[in-house]
Amino acid sequence: MAKEKTVFTCNACGGSSPKWLGKCPHCEAWNTLLESRAPSEGAGKNRFAALSHTAELKTLSDIEASDVERTPTGHEELDRVLGGGIVEGAVVLIGGDPGIGKSTLLLQALDSLQRAGQRSLYVTGEESGAQVALRARRLGLLGSQVQVLAEIQLEKILATLEAQRPDVAVIDSIQTVYSEQLTSAPGSVAQVRECAAHLTRAAKASGTAIVLVGHVTKEGALAGPRVLEHMVDTVLYFEGDTHSQFRLVRAIKNRFGAVNEIGVFAMTEKGLKGVSNPSAIFLSQHAEPVPGSCVMVTLEGTRPLLVEIQALVDSGGPSPRRLSVGLDRDRLAMLLAILHRHAGVACMDQDVFVNAVGGVRISEPAADLAVMLAITSSLRGKPLPKGFIAFGELGLAGEVRPAPRGQERLKEAAKLGFTVAVVPKANAPRKPIEGMVIHAVERVDDAMQVVRSLD
Repeated sequence: MAKEKTVFTCNACGGSSPKWLGKCPHCEAWNTLLESRAPSEGAGKNRFAALSHTAELKTLSDIEASDVERTPTGHEELDRVLGGGIVEGAVVLIGGDPGIGKSTLLLQALDSLQRAGQRSLYVTGEESGAQVALRARRLGLLGSQVQVLAEIQLEKILATLEAQRPDVAVIDSIQTVYSEQLTSAPGSVAQVRECAAHLTRAAKASGTAIVLVGHVTKEGALAGPRVLEHMVDTVLYFEGDTHSQFRLVRAIKNRFGAVNEIGVFAMTEKGLKGVSNPSAIFLSQHAEPVPGSCVMVTLEGTRPLLVEIQALVDSGGPSPRRLSVGLDRDRLAMLLAILHRHAGVACMDQDVFVNAVGGVRISEPAADLAVMLAITSSLRGKPLPKGFIAFGELGLAGEVRPAPRGQERLKEAAKLGFTVAVVPKANAPRKPIEGMVIHAVERVDDAMQVVRSLD
């Protein structure tokens, strides 16, 4: 096959150049030229005509909408973040730190799908076939019939997909794949974007569900062009500390399900296993209540989780430290200001450390009330009552704002044996919850008075 020419296109003005230049000859912007494939002669201006067939114009009411069929992967937690299972022709991008378990989980899922009658293909660009077989043996996947292809050339991968027609294929990883039509090295922006585009078109045309494994930067974001995340149907992130046995898989984007849904896994000798009760790993095992600890109910997608918030307030120097792990540091400074102004509790000469137990990251403001109560508990040196939970957002005027789906949060806490709750007044249930005493508060000082009355 004849090698096609490449062209360099400016990100700023859209102009093109036959060779790379430091400065765009059209708009004179620096470092904006990116390599791409030039269209072949006679191909016309539309390189992506094969992406979809020409469709007639219809009104929205005339289009028949049908639910997509999903194929369970055999791993309940993975199915949860995918929205119920693998969808035919879907493209999934999964990223995470090296060694966190991406390849392990996907190999386990492919084996389960293959045993359920799905044709599976594992394309490895970072390991040899022998290394993949060794991992399968460690995971106990004896007699697995998953097909393995050790290849990084895009054209050969596409030919294999066309010949084998698998139901599910994994490309591990997209940064190792390259196309002969481009002169840049594998992993470059042009190669990643072009290879992902071709694989996406192949998935839509053939109905093969393709999972792309992506590298991440040192900040934890997916490496390569941001357009890669827009191109795929689902984006999953692996989270967790490699030194801990627990892993979280979070859905950042999902065209077939809810976003911010999480799946919780435990790393064992036989691979990743789903955790049926994830709230247990985010709660410490104190025999008796201790100062500086408050449990809250957070929402991760559609799942309510109980997470312990720990705070330590200690005497500081002239420049006290404010440190939070798993929570927004800037929001911690705001909560300390609200606590001082509206509850009369001053921490300006104290070091304040806040931690979300279990390595979970909490981004919703419903954690505000639990953080504030944990800080005051540590400052006073008095623990909160046993079986105590709290949630709610704090406003700068001192009000306690409601959290979404408060009823579900309270029911989840009651199911796990919690008996006392401090919640926003708007989240107070109309009917009492059996075995739970609920204190509804409107302002920060009201919450402080309730806690003092429980001492």
